[in-house]
Amino acid sequence: MPPMLDVSDDVRAEIGDEEAARLASGENAPGPYDCTSCRTPGNTDHERTSTVLFVGEETAVLAFAHARCIPSQVVPVSEEQLQVAVRSITGETTATEPPQQPPASVQPTPEEQAVLGITCGLVLCQDNLHPALVVEPTSPVARPGNSSHDEFLVLLGEAGFHPVGNLEIPPPELAGWSVLMAMGKLHAVLQGSPNAANASAWWQAHQPLPVSEGWRSAANRSNKVFVYAAPAGTIGRQPREDLLRDALDRAASTGRLVGGTMPLAGT
Repeated sequence: MPPMLDVSDDVRAEIGDEEAARLASGENAPGPYDCTSCRTPGNTDHERTSTVLFVGEETAVLAFAHARCIPSQVVPVSEEQLQVAVRSITGETTATEPPQQPPASVQPTPEEQAVLGITCGLVLCQDNLHPALVVEPTSPVARPGNSSHDEFLVLLGEAGFHPVGNLEIPPPELAGWSVLMAMGKLHAVLQGSPNAANASAWWQAHQPLPVSEGWRSAANRSNKVFVYAAPAGTIGRQPREDLLRDALDRAASTGRLVGGTMPLAGT
């Protein structure tokens, strides 16, 4: 009996008809596998399975996922991210991170580096739980040449973020931005299409960051992520999602919160 594999047209175009045929016949099908999305076991002999091709600048890796988790697709990633994913698959790294993530460095201007902290959480909006990222710098962010004022929100406004006054209203879609997931982990917030040559990481994890199963499932269902940002000292490192929501509500009510809805790139 041939394996229950789904191979999308995009994946077939990348791997070629010959390799796709070998997969379909079972010659190169894995049988048992760990789902690249939910990280739980699957088996191509017993359940519908998606082929997922991670493509870097020089390397490509074929992975597998439950069809109920994600469809067959091509996921563009940086070569460095792909190598990290390969090491993760082969068991060379076992590093884990807590749901509330440590700061990571970004370069918002040519002259000054800011350090951003990022927190993953589910936000209740219009009676539904939505995956969200909350971004907050560890110190004020000034415009180049002016170190006396925190202009983090102004700079984000110039980049397309919108003021958020009420968390019950989804933030507007943010054109040209996306949230990159690969192998079930958070890699980056990208500015520019993930398929474009000029895409850059506005925020990038020092190493791929695990997210909760609930967050990942919600993101895969909607293929969208709410991204909120606030100035240093506004939100803080909240240990629970209800406390995080309270802090976001306070920031919104005082005009200290911006946000946007970004598409999910990857799985």
